[in-house]
Amino acid sequence: MTSVEFEQWLLASPADRRPLIMGILNVTPDSFSDGGLYVNPQSVAEVAGQMIEQGVDLIDVGGESTRPGSRPVSEAEQIRRIEPAIRAVAGLGDIVISIDTTRAAVAKAALQAGADMVNDISGGRDDQALLPLVAGAGVPIALMHMQGTPATMQIDPRYQDVTAEVISFLVERAAAAESAGVARHRILLDPGLGFGKTYEHNLTLLRRLPELAKPGRPLLIGPSRKGFIGKATGVADPMQRQFGTAATIAWAVANGAAVVRVHDVGPIAQVVRMVRAIEGFCD
Repeated sequence: MTSVEFEQWLLASPADRRPLIMGILNVTPDSFSDGGLYVNPQSVAEVAGQMIEQGVDLIDVGGESTRPGSRPVSEAEQIRRIEPAIRAVAGLGDIVISIDTTRAAVAKAALQAGADMVNDISGGRDDQALLPLVAGAGVPIALMHMQGTPATMQIDPRYQDVTAEVISFLVERAAAAESAGVARHRILLDPGLGFGKTYEHNLTLLRRLPELAKPGRPLLIGPSRKGFIGKATGVADPMQRQFGTAATIAWAVANGAAVVRVHDVGPIAQVVRMVRAIEGFCD
């Protein structure tokens, strides 16, 4: 998928959008399941090339771990990690590249290196310069819900109604992005599975995905290898949670997810195609 094709996809009606696969490419030493695996341009290019062969639509590059309990990484260190990685991916040809960051300086460096989109787990709250930067660059942004920060988010998260509160937050953040000048069609929303949610909160959000999709924005869902899948399946090793992830992705696509963010692109591409075939679509 090219950036032009992605823009056309964003402009299409929800019924005409095929679900997209966003591949995760963390260039960090400490991410929860793949930390330290892709720390040089050669390894980055190799894994990105494999994702492209397997049918990925977008590749999300991150230079800061946001696993539960993680601590912030400086902007300078994030930029040092992500710039060569993004250039390596961009050098492979037509592929939409997303930068996973909450910081405007990191997003700016990423866009200059070849990124096409911003993925902000803070929903545009951590850095007041980020939304205006995105607006000025004319690129899409994904805004995610998170209760607390990565360092604190799993310390007793509480909600009266997790779905209603997540929807309210995402609608407000989308309005903030529009007020900053981001085009309405370029705003994607992410309920933030695993970010300030208990096991039951995550399952509730998945059960009520159609409600989350009602605001009409493309919905990004990222359950890949997360702890709630491990709890449901009894699989402690995140690297072994492919089947639980695949089941969650199938449910999400069938219930309104527009983009799914995953580690294992090849198997998930098959899952998405199968769900679409059952629904009567031929991509």
